[in-house]
Amino acid sequence: MIQRWSPAEVGAPVGQYSHLAAAPAGAQLLYVSGQVGTLPDGAFAGTDAETQTRQIYENIGALLESAGTSPRHLLKLFTMVAGQEHLAGCRAGRVEAFERWFPEGDWPAHSLIVVSALASPEILVEVEAVAVVPA
Repeated sequence: MIQRWSPAEVGAPVGQYSHLAAAPAGAQLLYVSGQVGTLPDGAFAGTDAETQTRQIYENIGALLESAGTSPRHLLKLFTMVAGQEHLAGCRAGRVEAFERWFPEGDWPAHSLIVVSALASPEILVEVEAVAVVPA
């Protein structure tokens, strides 16, 4: 269904991602708005980047399921981290989800940027996603 690859003509990925991800012809794309580390009641899952990131991936998984798809159908992720000091926690939270979702290491395309701040001071990480909805 989804093709993901990193051609030899460019440097190998420096993390858990593929350089390219392609949806099959005629596939419906699903765009997931930026998710933050909040629980269903709106409270933050924690005050550290690792806990927030774990919750973000739980939220993304739940959203994908509600749309009839799953994390294995992710094409692209875009992560924003509020400060260099939160990168290690963000990566630790992502590793846990990726080990469950992509045990073979067939990761989606992914971009990560460090920003000075997100929408509120409590938000340390935000992740957007693009996925395929199977026919």
